[in-house]
Amino acid sequence: MMTMQTNAMAMPQVGWSAIWRRTAGLLGAALLVMTLTACGGGDDAGTSGSGGSPSSGSGSNGNAGGNGGTGGTGGTGNNGGNVGGSGNIGTPGVTKSAKRGVAYDLRSANDLSALAPGVSWWYNWGSQPNGTAAADTTTAYNMDYIPMLWNGNFDANAIEAYLRAHPKIKYLLLLNEPNLGDQANLQPRDAAMLWPRYEAVAQHTGVKLVGPAITWGNIGNGFNDPVAWLDAFYNEYRAANGNRDPQIDYIAFHWYDYGLGGQLDRLTKYGKPFWVTEFANWHVGDGNAAIDTPAKQAAQMRDLVATCEQRTDVFRYAWFTGRWDNDTHFTSLLGADGQLTDLGKLYISLPF
Repeated sequence: MMTMQTNAMAMPQVGWSAIWRRTAGLLGAALLVMTLTACGGGDDAGTSGSGGSPSSGSGSNGNAGGNGGTGGTGGTGNNGGNVGGSGNIGTPGVTKSAKRGVAYDLRSANDLSALAPGVSWWYNWGSQPNGTAAADTTTAYNMDYIPMLWNGNFDANAIEAYLRAHPKIKYLLLLNEPNLGDQANLQPRDAAMLWPRYEAVAQHTGVKLVGPAITWGNIGNGFNDPVAWLDAFYNEYRAANGNRDPQIDYIAFHWYDYGLGGQLDRLTKYGKPFWVTEFANWHVGDGNAAIDTPAKQAAQMRDLVATCEQRTDVFRYAWFTGRWDNDTHFTSLLGADGQLTDLGKLYISLPF
């Protein structure tokens, strides 16, 4: 179990033992990875219509979630002049990818300053940032904070008041890993019953809805596969709402293995652009394929980021994570306070 920075207010915590309890989902995803090829992102064009995550904050939507496993108002620049676009190399004044983010509970001004040259947005699995340094990161660091409603335990009046007080926030992340037992843990029918509450927040504030944040899970009943869960969710929602589709402006996805492009291809059937709100490669076993050195993780970062930047249907993406104490997967972007690791230096410098 990893020891992570935790929230002082006892807000959602990281469930690191989750990675050991989702073996079944990983095995199913691994079989697909062998047959799916990676492919290689995204503009807010209004499109509507697994190496699962190790992740992510849990519990109620207080201020912030934990620093685990799973957006933006654009940060700086844009993603090309046409739909999607693959970057802004050569565009005057654009110095970083508007897509590129980090999944981490940022609180330190030094950490924010270190990441700001190459990161445009961030989230912390909670509905507000923690700490004074993170109060307005858009103005101070050109890094947009994006809130999340982690499950159904939220105060709609409070989140709507926060969004109205922060009109630069244009997106709301929703429902973290509903098909994982130690994350949001909702059957498709329960999620379909919850969804109108999210839609009401969007109706009252104008934010776009980003979610569910789906991955390969372990809740059984045929719903470990993210496509199976989403298919059932859509069917349950339509049955309860006069055959109307739910408001989903973007689908969020988490992935920790080879073959991200192939996984996203499976989700294109829903006609939504993507936010990849947690990713890295935590592949184990298989001899040389295991990600067991910093150099291998760096190579995977290059490949994964290139996929996200090149795909026109990927609107945002967030590396997991900023920092942890026992980084056996070599994914930390930050070392000491305000100091980038070699991987962090690579992340903020990759082309877009």
